[in-house]
Amino acid sequence: MTSRVTLISPALTPALREARFDDGSSELDAAGVHRARSAAAGLSGADRSAASPSTRCRQTAEALGLSAPPQLPALAALDVGRWRGRTLAEVTAAEPDAVASWLADPARAPHGGESVRELCDRAGAWLDDTARAPGRVIAVVEPDVVRALLVRALGLPEPAFWRLDVRPLTAVDLSGRAGRWNLQVGTPLGEAP
Repeated sequence: MTSRVTLISPALTPALREARFDDGSSELDAAGVHRARSAAAGLSGADRSAASPSTRCRQTAEALGLSAPPQLPALAALDVGRWRGRTLAEVTAAEPDAVASWLADPARAPHGGESVRELCDRAGAWLDDTARAPGRVIAVVEPDVVRALLVRALGLPEPAFWRLDVRPLTAVDLSGRAGRWNLQVGTPLGEAP
């Protein structure tokens, strides 16, 4: 049985512009809402939809015309513990060794939250569960969740997590089944391929 999963990153927010660790409450700005609404016409239908529980992902899903279940903790952003709400520059200035350790070792969580490995495992389990049902799923998820899903789907080494860039309001398509996924590299939504 083949499944197709389209992962869409949220539209632009002030937190994304500032490289700020989101606390889950960052809202889309007017340009982000407009761009997501404009992109909605380019989306194909889906059998199911999903979204990270953050405000920006839920607002993006809504602007795209998707009706996602209210809470999917498996798709939550990486828990960055005490770094939540701060910019990467602020954290790096205050805790350079902790940031270096976190970036170098996927099993480390010096911020008191979860490690990249734990995020990859959590997101990968969601992908495996999703693959058990046929059809197409559109999921609006945090950029770090997109990266974690790609690491698990493609069997990449965990350090590759930091090498995958996910731009706002872009789509990535996975097709296949648990244990064997194919990647179709995405194009920005609302633009011709």
